[in-house]
Amino acid sequence: MQTFLLPFSYLRKRPKKKENEIGCRRSMRLLKVDPSGVSLPEAPTQPTLEEEENPLLPPGPLEMIPENQDDSNELFKASLKTWAEMSKTNNERTAERLSSIKSYKANLSDMVISEATVRKVTRGAITSVALHPSEVRTLVAAGAKSGQIGLWDLTRQCEDGVYAFYPHSQPVSCLYFSPANPAHLLSLSYDGTLRCGDFSSAVFEEVYRNEGSSPSSFDFLAEDASTLLVGHWDGHLSLVDRRTPGTSYEKFFNSSLGKIRTVHVHPVSRQYFITAGLRDVHIYDVRCLNLRGSQPLISLAEHSKSIASAYFSPVTGNRVVTTCADCKLRVFDSSSISTQIPLLTTIRHNTITGRWLTRFQAVWDPKQEDCFIVGSMAHPRRVEILHETGKSVRSLLGECLVSVCSLNVMHPTRYVLAGGNSSGRLHVFMRQESF
Repeated sequence: MQTFLLPFSYLRKRPKKKENEIGCRRSMRLLKVDPSGVSLPEAPTQPTLEEEENPLLPPGPLEMIPENQDDSNELFKASLKTWAEMSKTNNERTAERLSSIKSYKANLSDMVISEATVRKVTRGAITSVALHPSEVRTLVAAGAKSGQIGLWDLTRQCEDGVYAFYPHSQPVSCLYFSPANPAHLLSLSYDGTLRCGDFSSAVFEEVYRNEGSSPSSFDFLAEDASTLLVGHWDGHLSLVDRRTPGTSYEKFFNSSLGKIRTVHVHPVSRQYFITAGLRDVHIYDVRCLNLRGSQPLISLAEHSKSIASAYFSPVTGNRVVTTCADCKLRVFDSSSISTQIPLLTTIRHNTITGRWLTRFQAVWDPKQEDCFIVGSMAHPRRVEILHETGKSVRSLLGECLVSVCSLNVMHPTRYVLAGGNSSGRLHVFMRQESF
């Protein structure tokens, strides 16, 4: 019979713990006693606050009263009257009106930025930018993460030219002047509301309200701006008719995307629209939308990471530019909306803006069918204008541009560009004769 010897450590007896032995040293603060050994009283529990961080604003119209100005300011009243009477730009956009790339470059080279064209207009990061189409005055609108909207009239070079309003309680994700009535500024917010700031009546009217599904982007489905297509973060789409009473949608659809970041309607064949989602870009026919689940006509699945935006080119819609977190801008040939849309160009561009900067969105210049604008992380700071082939057309920079302009928009007829940054500042480039 075999015998097994146990290790010596198993045979050794463990010493008994002494009763008066001092254990590990512990903090008196953790033991809740003061240095003399007296127990401390229980700390009072902090009351829990049940109030919302961003409470929704009341439904219905809101007065257009500047937060940063006296509401009886006669200068503001005069500004409202001026903005209400400003005529819109000529909408006859044809290929014959487009300038050659040589002429376009020459006009861009005259655009400059100065201290007079940089101004803080909102509290917090700018999340949307719009330029009024006036041919004679320069009015820029900026939506902010705080829910604020700032209006800056550059025609008056003074501090009183900036007015700030609070028509929303959460970030303003999308901002457009109405193509049918430029006295109307439409704004969409994460708070579930879409409002129309009317300069004539000095009121932010409520156009659409859906607190249960946070909206992300919208576009005008009809040229007269009577109907709107609203995209939601959860992948739903709403059809809104401004001519009907109430603030509800006419139709509510479920797209094939899990998330919608941008919505853009085709400028010619307006029954088509494009959406940018989490990984895919889809083109839909609005006539084929249904509640149960709408299948896209075409899917652009070339993107490997999160997509920030997708837009048709402004005159013909024959091109699509997308911005993706894989540090690539892509241009597609959408001249024939069939089962496939070929990829024309892939452009390397740093799109990693980080946590604190608004994502880049490449947008077309309304005056130039084949050129688009995008922010840049390069030093010195700049705004890039690129050709659809990927070639650089112009880098707009200057000593007064010291921060990243994530969102940019170009005037439809004039050489004026406005860019917004994370500190609430607008940076405006314009030709010297425009000052």
